[in-house]
Amino acid sequence: MFIAQELRKKNIAEYLLYMWQVEDTIRAFGCSLQRIKAEYVERFDYTDEQKEEEVDWFGNLIRMMNQEGCREQGHLQINRVTMQMLSDLHQQLLASPKFPFYNAAYYKVLPFIVELRNRGADKQENEIETCMNALYGVMMLRLQKKEITPNTAHAVKEITTFIGMLSDYYKKDKEEGLKFE
Repeated sequence: MFIAQELRKKNIAEYLLYMWQVEDTIRAFGCSLQRIKAEYVERFDYTDEQKEEEVDWFGNLIRMMNQEGCREQGHLQINRVTMQMLSDLHQQLLASPKFPFYNAAYYKVLPFIVELRNRGADKQENEIETCMNALYGVMMLRLQKKEITPNTAHAVKEITTFIGMLSDYYKKDKEEGLKFE
């Protein structure tokens, strides 16, 4: 909860990747709040009050996962809405002549997006979700200490730069409001 709050303020893409990891963490503990409390939350250097808040947060997430039918797979509605907001902003940035650097970054990663979709990624997902899934997949490979090919590393570097730019625009839009016309 505390990490999520900080990330949401600083970098929406990192927040979303973190929340996907939280969903997977909940699944790894069998959606059991008792296990999450005993085997996960207790490891953190939090005060008793902070641990209680963290457990409440996980409890709410588990309840939402149960209600929304994403115990086994998929993402919470709150995360899907965040993804849609990023995708909407992406479309606005592309449609506006005021953001040529964003457009250039997009066209630089477009071949990677096309390649990822051709490799069997969900054809229904939007381009930003394709990028985020690639970043999440590589993050999981790194956590498992698995090899990442040079081509994948290059693609992820470009996608990271692009998504970082989108996150910066998201933050600026929330704080100041972007002018698209």
